[in-house]
Amino acid sequence: MRSAIDQVDAELAALLERRAALAAEVQRIKPVGGHRGRDAAREAAIVEAMLPLAPSFSREHLARIMNAVIEAGLDASGV
Repeated sequence: MRSAIDQVDAELAALLERRAALAAEVQRIKPVGGHRGRDAAREAAIVEAMLPLAPSFSREHLARIMNAVIEAGLDASGV
């Protein structure tokens, strides 16, 4: 089971890297980038779209996860 979890973690890492790269591109074209340019409505829509794909997670859990992903991605992009 641990090796299966390790494989999922590796897949998550690759997806997080891909997401961060895409978000960095968006940051370059936004009029207000970085943490100041966050869009609460967009972030809520992301969580809503994820709910049926991750039914074992509540809205609150997914919101916390995505908040961490978004903040870490912004920090990594240096914006």
